[in-house]
Amino acid sequence: MQYFYAIVHKDEDSAWGVSFPDLPGCFSAADDIQDVLPNACEALSLWFEGMPESEASAHPMRLDQVQASTAADLAAGAFIVAVPYIRNNGKVVRANISLDRGMLDAIDRAATERSLTRSAFIAQSVLNEIQGAH
Repeated sequence: MQYFYAIVHKDEDSAWGVSFPDLPGCFSAADDIQDVLPNACEALSLWFEGMPESEASAHPMRLDQVQASTAADLAAGAFIVAVPYIRNNGKVVRANISLDRGMLDAIDRAATERSLTRSAFIAQSVLNEIQGAH
């Protein structure tokens, strides 16, 4: 998994704005602070969509570079978040995991309620956890 640093800022009476200093045109917004990270993850996915994997895996800016390039924003109250980027390469692999029977039953019930397979439910739950969508 790769991380990109984003700058989060908020003006009075506005949404939270998120921008990526090393990814021109990649930005997002959120009305609530808890939606900043999930929305930023979605913006990253859309920004990299259709891009060759070699280009998408280029090294992002280091934290000190982001701090230096956004010093004025940070001084004005903005802050930095590390946003995870997980490239979906479309290759499904089988994985063997062990879970408590009660947990597995709960997963199956929740998956069925959402019309998902067990695997799809687990994958979505893990992605939500990684991206901070609670």
